[in-house]
Amino acid sequence: MMRHLEPKKARIEIIPMIDIMLFLLVFFIMITLHMIPTTGVSSNLAQSSTADELPHPKVLVSVDAAGIITVEGQTLTAAQLTERLAAQDPAHTQVTIAGAKAASLQQLMTVMDACRKAGVTRIGLAARKDS
Repeated sequence: MMRHLEPKKARIEIIPMIDIMLFLLVFFIMITLHMIPTTGVSSNLAQSSTADELPHPKVLVSVDAAGIITVEGQTLTAAQLTERLAAQDPAHTQVTIAGAKAASLQQLMTVMDACRKAGVTRIGLAARKDS
């Protein structure tokens, strides 16, 4: 009879706490991944009425009005761009060229030639959709 009157010792259940902590960890990781901005150089793109969505490029090449080639914040020459693309897997590399509105056709062709010399066949031109 005496056993029934003794207070039970409190137990702290840690399994539900571990579940909640794991859920919070996964939640914050997912939110953080969506907060990381993609890097690039702002450019005044040409407009096109037939612009379509392209898959996310593996390499984004920016060409400004002076013909300066920029990849991931690095200024490259056409030969350096060819070397960089050839070092990757050129057969499966998607390159998008973001040429400034004032960039000449010759400057864009120079970048396209550099990509093709590296073996890249999937090349897209970035444009702003006409509204």
